[in-house]
Amino acid sequence: MLKKILLLSFCFIINSAYAQERLRMSTTTSTENSGLLKVLNPTFEKRHNVQLDIISVGTGKALRLGENGDVDVVFVHAPAAELEFLKNAYGVDRKAVMHNDFVLIGPQKNPAGVGLIQPVSTTLKQLADTQTPFISRGDNSGTHKKERYLWRQAKIKPAGSWYIEVGQGMGAAIKIADEKQAYTLTDRGTYLAFKDKIDLIILNEGDKALFNPYHIMAVNPAKHKHVRYKLARKYIDYVTGIEGQALIGAYKKHGEQLFYPDAN
Repeated sequence: MLKKILLLSFCFIINSAYAQERLRMSTTTSTENSGLLKVLNPTFEKRHNVQLDIISVGTGKALRLGENGDVDVVFVHAPAAELEFLKNAYGVDRKAVMHNDFVLIGPQKNPAGVGLIQPVSTTLKQLADTQTPFISRGDNSGTHKKERYLWRQAKIKPAGSWYIEVGQGMGAAIKIADEKQAYTLTDRGTYLAFKDKIDLIILNEGDKALFNPYHIMAVNPAKHKHVRYKLARKYIDYVTGIEGQALIGAYKKHGEQLFYPDAN
């Protein structure tokens, strides 16, 4: 019996020594849906014997998880909301990671007659004037925040049966738009990840207002003492370091680069 107890104790000590740490990260559906994290995270996990627990939600929810101390790291794309997060001392060590851009996608027949490289405000006016079906994420995500900003800039208050708020992530919103042959705003990375599964095409792009930067932050340990701040900093250093930035820059779908590294 004594030998059995000693053996069990030894096994417990060995397993504890090699047990993985867990790092919790809230991030946008676009980073998850694009497939980037499946390329970016394994190297970090293996090197540090860490398991990354990813919670993929809209930016608004991702930031609230940080506010509540439910995650250790926040990786999002809504600069104004991020700065408010920092101002209220919920986050620290905000770093630029990468960028891509938003695009307006829709049916190949392009019933609203929008131009590919015309100002996005003109495009939104055409959609509103023709009341062509438009799918809004309606989930307070970074994409939804950008969409609302663009409508305000165009001095339009979208309303009516043509404007459909679905309260879903980016991938789901694209699928709904495809089913309804409607227009929607998406980040380019998620569109490229879904391109071979849908019939929608890019119908408007290139406006400076469609720029889409991503930043990463650690949750402030002064607010939540239980967060894994040191481990969070290691992850931030990794994704903004030479190796992480190289993986981001090399990641492609359909021969197109999805994200452009910004840290270096």
